[in-house]
Amino acid sequence: MNKVEDYERIRKAYYIEGLSIREISRRYGHGRRFVRKAIDQSRPEEYQLTKQRPARVLGPFKKRIGELIEESKTLPKKQRYTAAKIYELIYEEGYRGSKGTVQNYVSSERRKKKIGKAYIPLAFDPGRDAQVDWGEATILMKGERAKVQFFAMRLNYSRVRFVMAFPFQKQEAFFEGHVHGFAFFGGVPYRITYDNLKTAVFRILEGHNREEQQAFQAFRSHYLFDSHFCNPAQGHEKGGVENDVGYIQRNFFSPLPEVESFEELNLFLLEKCQQNVHRHIRGQEQSVAELWKSEKLCLLPLPAKDCQYYKSKPVKPNPYSQVAYDNNNYSVPVEYADHQLVLRAYAFRIEVLFFDDVIATHPRCFGKGQDIIDPLHYLNLLAQRPGAFEHAQPIRQWRPEWPAVYEQLLACLRKDRGDSQGVREFIVILQLHKKYPQDLVKQAVQAALDHHIPSLDGVQYQLYRLLECDLPNHPLDLQAFPELHHIGKQPVDLTTYDLLLGANHDPQPFA
Repeated sequence: MNKVEDYERIRKAYYIEGLSIREISRRYGHGRRFVRKAIDQSRPEEYQLTKQRPARVLGPFKKRIGELIEESKTLPKKQRYTAAKIYELIYEEGYRGSKGTVQNYVSSERRKKKIGKAYIPLAFDPGRDAQVDWGEATILMKGERAKVQFFAMRLNYSRVRFVMAFPFQKQEAFFEGHVHGFAFFGGVPYRITYDNLKTAVFRILEGHNREEQQAFQAFRSHYLFDSHFCNPAQGHEKGGVENDVGYIQRNFFSPLPEVESFEELNLFLLEKCQQNVHRHIRGQEQSVAELWKSEKLCLLPLPAKDCQYYKSKPVKPNPYSQVAYDNNNYSVPVEYADHQLVLRAYAFRIEVLFFDDVIATHPRCFGKGQDIIDPLHYLNLLAQRPGAFEHAQPIRQWRPEWPAVYEQLLACLRKDRGDSQGVREFIVILQLHKKYPQDLVKQAVQAALDHHIPSLDGVQYQLYRLLECDLPNHPLDLQAFPELHHIGKQPVDLTTYDLLLGANHDPQPFA
């Protein structure tokens, strides 16, 4: 068999060395016909089948196999004919060839009729469509590696991206991602495409029909957008945001962001989103930012109020004045220990309500078996039981963090009033935190110590002084009262003091 090397050798001999066809044939032992062929083309021709090979055994059954393939398409998906089943059927009809030949033929016929992984390029109108998906990334949270879930939304026309990170993909995170995304975009798209997320879809019905979660229906009703769901396992139907997820992982989360909290992480991601709008899309003259500017005008307006996105459940405090949620305990004021309450779980915070009043707010804990305590919730009870002060968990949790002047004040109170009464008065001082900021109370405590009045009255006095300094001093407008203009400007009449002493008073000289 002649190889590419033979062609190369012949062509160099003819074109470079100038040898004749006869000499090349003699030197290399090739026929003159092949030498002429090599001179005309630089490589061997690929073998091509000029006509179909006869299939003497399978040929008479090809038509029948085609009929069975078409018939199979009408059967339920899990009951369609396999190549092995087709072999069994035609064997019963007289076929005596090999099973492998039938399987190869069935496979080739199905490939001919199957469209490969080709996609249709799409174009979108401004403000009409958006896509949503979830992704996962690794970050450094407080110096340790942690996995986070990120919510990604994109406007299909301008291709603006919005990203927000959460510790999970729960429904409250799903809703909060939408709310912040709409605020970032400056409006609401008319339609959003999703996977069949459990946070939105309760049950998949026939075709594109879905039975949606009631909470999602209410959320969608608040913002007035339509939802569209991809076919199961057909993520390419929202390929834009799926590509965005990969882009975000490679560009927003690489190198690993180093943060102390989710709040810091989401500020970082928001800045990345804002920077990302200045890119250009290949084939478009306008930047993403310019397209976004025109798309904002076509979005649905934001509602006057954001939708409240939380999970709600009735709760009853345990004997330690704590309510349980997601395997963690959150404190409530001891005054509500015997009441039926309502807990609202947001993505990043927990609220506890008594009727319509929020009585406790905590950052949401993402661990398990933790006690999240606000020491202020227990001060009323501690005031009745000052003997428990040193061993009370809320105080032990708070004490390492409070200012050093608090320890000085506590020591002074114990010295002046005794241990029990001094602790009780100190607890009342701590209760000032319920009304005033910590920095202001700290200044008042320091001022009370500096002026040698380490007591509740002293701290309150200094606190009021600090508050009065913050009040603006506006002069009275007396234009409408001209008779009062002389007030404060008249000369002092000292004879008034003589009247106090008596008209005939004659002061006696000192002896």
